[in-house]
Amino acid sequence: MFDICQRERNDSERCHVKSKQTPSRKRPSVAEALAKEIFSGEYQPGDFVPREVDLCERFALNRSAVRSDLRQLVDAGIIERISGHGSKVREYPEWNILDAQVTEWMTRYAAPNPGVQREILAFRLDVEPYVAMTAAKHATAHDLVAIEEAFNGMGSDLDDPASNRDGRLHSDYDIAFHVAIFKATHNIVWSQLSHILRPSILLLIETSNVSASDPAESLERHRLLMESIRARRPRDAFLASQAVLAGTASALGLEIPETPLGHSAELLSET
Repeated sequence: MFDICQRERNDSERCHVKSKQTPSRKRPSVAEALAKEIFSGEYQPGDFVPREVDLCERFALNRSAVRSDLRQLVDAGIIERISGHGSKVREYPEWNILDAQVTEWMTRYAAPNPGVQREILAFRLDVEPYVAMTAAKHATAHDLVAIEEAFNGMGSDLDDPASNRDGRLHSDYDIAFHVAIFKATHNIVWSQLSHILRPSILLLIETSNVSASDPAESLERHRLLMESIRARRPRDAFLASQAVLAGTASALGLEIPETPLGHSAELLSET
């Protein structure tokens, strides 16, 4: 018992000693560093992140500061504290993926992580075809102009690659295209949700636009979606949206996830 207490005291002292740093210097963020490692896939669901005492040494912080930062990840649903064992990364469905901080981490760090990409793709497959179908029923002339302007922006970047060397401008138009479709539903929840989902959608768009083997084909899929909404053909809009996401999956090297609503999409395509 004495040995255990002595070891814990030593750990605490190690944390305390390492925490001495210049007062004016901004302290490192344990939450930010671990979020980067978790979202990039260095730590997978089920893995334990380093112990508090090891984080104290690594970041030269005291245990109170480390615990405070770990609490951010706990509150975000990303890790769970297990008494006597440490902190374990939770399964992806447990993450508070719509939390503003989580979506920011996702946008900044998750691009190399196919596990996170699959989860986002599955969500988009379940949601966006239905959003497109609703937009085809309710879009106004103003909505159609917004969709078309975003589409034209995507096309102009393909015609003039020199103006868009890093692909960022094309991705901005691409995300504007999808956000405009959400807004065209004229449903307050979908319209607001488009802003919350923007970082996660942008994550896939930026990655897939870089790796797409034929950007012209991707643009054509978007055109068909736009025309289906313009022509007020809900079923065609549903299927066109599904085709856009299939292209995204192909560019990312991912299989189309099997989801309950995705199965409904297959049934719809057969009717």
